[in-house]
Amino acid sequence: MTLAAESKLTFPKGFGWGAATAAYQVEGGWNADGKGPSVWDIFSHQEGKIVNDENGDLACNSYYFWEKDLKCIKELGLTYYRFSLSWARLLPNGTTCNINRKGIDYYNKLINDLLSNQVTPVVTLNHFDLPQALEDMGGWASEEIVNIFDEYSAFCFRTFGDRVKFWITINEPYVYADLGYEVGIHAPGLKQPGTLLYQVGHNMLKAHAKAWHTYNNLFRQLQKGFVSLALNSDWAEPYDPSSPQDVSSCEHYMSFSLGWFANPVFKDGDYPSVMKSQIKDRSEKQGMAVSRLPEFTAEEKKMIKGTADFFALNYYTSRKVQHSEKPLDVQSFHTDKEAEGIVDPSWPISGVSWLAVVPWGLRKLLNYIKITYNNPIIYITENGFAEKDPPSLEDDRRCDFYKGTLLEILKAIHEDKADIRGYFAWSLLDNFEWSYGYSIRFGLYHVDFKNPELPRTVYKSGKQYAKIISHNGFIYAKE
Repeated sequence: MTLAAESKLTFPKGFGWGAATAAYQVEGGWNADGKGPSVWDIFSHQEGKIVNDENGDLACNSYYFWEKDLKCIKELGLTYYRFSLSWARLLPNGTTCNINRKGIDYYNKLINDLLSNQVTPVVTLNHFDLPQALEDMGGWASEEIVNIFDEYSAFCFRTFGDRVKFWITINEPYVYADLGYEVGIHAPGLKQPGTLLYQVGHNMLKAHAKAWHTYNNLFRQLQKGFVSLALNSDWAEPYDPSSPQDVSSCEHYMSFSLGWFANPVFKDGDYPSVMKSQIKDRSEKQGMAVSRLPEFTAEEKKMIKGTADFFALNYYTSRKVQHSEKPLDVQSFHTDKEAEGIVDPSWPISGVSWLAVVPWGLRKLLNYIKITYNNPIIYITENGFAEKDPPSLEDDRRCDFYKGTLLEILKAIHEDKADIRGYFAWSLLDNFEWSYGYSIRFGLYHVDFKNPELPRTVYKSGKQYAKIISHNGFIYAKE
């Protein structure tokens, strides 16, 4: 193999190798040491909401078994670890009127242990688990949340920012709003189609932007860190490339998912034009005086534009998209976009029906982000493959998935010149997968949930990932 060929199988020097988790999915200790309830504590305790009526009360018990997690992190050779703070563990009622010292101690230990092992912490402020006390006040649907989130963010920057240099404000606002407030299968389980999720997304964007400015104005000079929000997106291909309607629907699909939050932050402070016109048009035809999509003021647009220091991307799958027009009496987010995403039958399916394996879609999405959003620094903050429970430790399909995905990222770096600085596998551990409970497994480490000690055992994919990390790519010494 030539030197040029070898270089294309190697990641840039200093490339960040990570894995990710989220507080509610791994911590357990749901009511331990002064923690308040989150919306997921309340939601998952309701009958019929989660597969097998499971919940995250115990999960991986990382609140007590952090040392086991740290051992996994070290065995993999990770250089980055992404985790989220439980807002309700730090501030039981969601505000700084009540600060839980034991919550601070727990996260201080995580951060300090990571740094002492040369692992960079990447901290998410809110990964779906809003304190229930705030939800009772209106939650993300209330504009009051903008200032409350800013206060919480400032508390975290002040408490942990001397050591944390990478912050993510909100994880997947698109998924958060859609599944929590439109479809209702995630906490808080509200269903107000075509209205509430737009208000929620509006408030999330303003909350994120305000927190970014707080960091920029009060903490950046001393702490020298970086702040973004994690955006989830599929890649969209026209179902019929020769159909102008399907091609146009692809634009709608991308605008209503990635563009909904990326355009305001990375472009011009406002929603994509196609999203605004589409929702306004359908709103008017439904007899409404104003669009169901709220408008930003000129001052708010200025505040939101440019509020990200890197592009944090969560990618799992792709879709073939075709035009889909529904009657006006059907009011919803999904009918507003007039685009339906379909799984190509030729694509392999993972252990969960929505996750079709399309590694090349990630490369196309990375290139799209590079072109559309002015070549930002990109961190792939989630990407993974689900297996059904019970899984095999010899998870060959997941091994193939990671290898194929990382090779596509290498092409995006070397051939497309996308500025990709790091990759985070989802997830470090098998965990509580939201509405799926424990019925699907995403971990690099198997967790035996039937054993009180919750032992972690590395999957074959975890061993492969560790090998790729140790060589910073696919050039292996003879062994």
